[in-house]
Amino acid sequence: MGPLAPSVTTPAAPAPARSRVYPWLVFAVVFGLLLSDYMSRQVLSAVFPFLKEDWALSDANLATLSSVVALTVGVLTLPLSVLADRWGRVRSLVLMALLWSGATLLCAFASGYGEMLGARFLVGVGEAAYGSVGIAVVLSVFAPRVHAALSGAFMAGGSFGSVLGIALGGIVAVQLGWRSSFAVMAVFGLVLVVLFAIVVNERRLNRHADAPPAATPAGHRVPISTLFTNRAVLCAYLGSGLQMFVAAVLLSWMPSFFNRYYALGPDKAATVAAGLVLLVGSGMVVCGVVTDRVARTDPARKWTAAIAFCTISLICLTTGFGLDAGPAQLVLVGVGAFFAAGSSGPAAAMVARLTHPSVRASAMGTLTVANSLLGLALGPLVVGVLADRLGLATALQIAPLIYVAAIGALMVGARVYPAGIRQLEATTTPAPS
Repeated sequence: MGPLAPSVTTPAAPAPARSRVYPWLVFAVVFGLLLSDYMSRQVLSAVFPFLKEDWALSDANLATLSSVVALTVGVLTLPLSVLADRWGRVRSLVLMALLWSGATLLCAFASGYGEMLGARFLVGVGEAAYGSVGIAVVLSVFAPRVHAALSGAFMAGGSFGSVLGIALGGIVAVQLGWRSSFAVMAVFGLVLVVLFAIVVNERRLNRHADAPPAATPAGHRVPISTLFTNRAVLCAYLGSGLQMFVAAVLLSWMPSFFNRYYALGPDKAATVAAGLVLLVGSGMVVCGVVTDRVARTDPARKWTAAIAFCTISLICLTTGFGLDAGPAQLVLVGVGAFFAAGSSGPAAAMVARLTHPSVRASAMGTLTVANSLLGLALGPLVVGVLADRLGLATALQIAPLIYVAAIGALMVGARVYPAGIRQLEATTTPAPS
């Protein structure tokens, strides 16, 4: 009876010819919505100077407007991802994009801090599970041999969307007012939602879906609790979330930094800051490629690479923000920004290596939660509070010290990595009854 099931069901499936163009159309529209996601999130940073002046907000108030999105994403990512798997990924993505685009439009009409905070919360609800569900849709129509490259490009898309949001938002704010910045981002998202709905549907996705890899012997599955019982995995979560703290600070506060310390107008400050954000995204891609090469013969070297990236960024950013405004500071901050999120790729690879295939998607969702709560939500808020008391330049110099904790977590992870692999292998094959 065992050999009969595969021989009956498997040959009948791959009958219809599949288009080579359609998967790239799916990638294009899903990636476009990812850009919209981060444009809607980060346009706020470009209009910080306007909100501070118009509504007399403190830096802590401004940071809260930024952190509420990341906090909401961190809290809701896992439950909404599970819901999307059950309700339908395409319908879920359309609903998410409509919600964050509509909420961004509400930001344009906010009459005060409370209304803006509520609208930003809704932006976070809409964006919560887009990353995990969106990449699942993309990978479902491509062969496994290109999954790593696509995943790296998808993760870096967040930085590129941030660049567009900050740069375009600053320009529009100066020319048409800060409310128009939010309106432009909202319209861009709504147009892409329509395009996505035309191009992508569940029927076409199923027709082009690549055959899923075999799970594990005898369909063995492990409990979700194994995501939190492997010490090496916990170290990867912690190290990744803490290193994302600094990247989030750069995304949120660099427009204000250039506005205050380089006497640049909001539009020029946003453009220069967007260049730094572009360095963050480029560094994620390059550091991932470097890590794969270094760790080709020894996967444990991924830990070493992640530690090295954190160390370089720590030295460059703390030194750079301690200097007076000028070329030397810009060079050091630029190098630090390039490596600021460089450990993201190695951390994701380590999580994938240390978790059972049957719960790997949930592991990536957990990693997203760690990145959101420890980094994207906490970083801008902490620096905002420190800036109110010590000044923004001093706060930015202190922020990279969080890398010390990240490096510590990664060093512990490297030490317990062999035990983590043995623990994984013990769960892969069920013990004989």
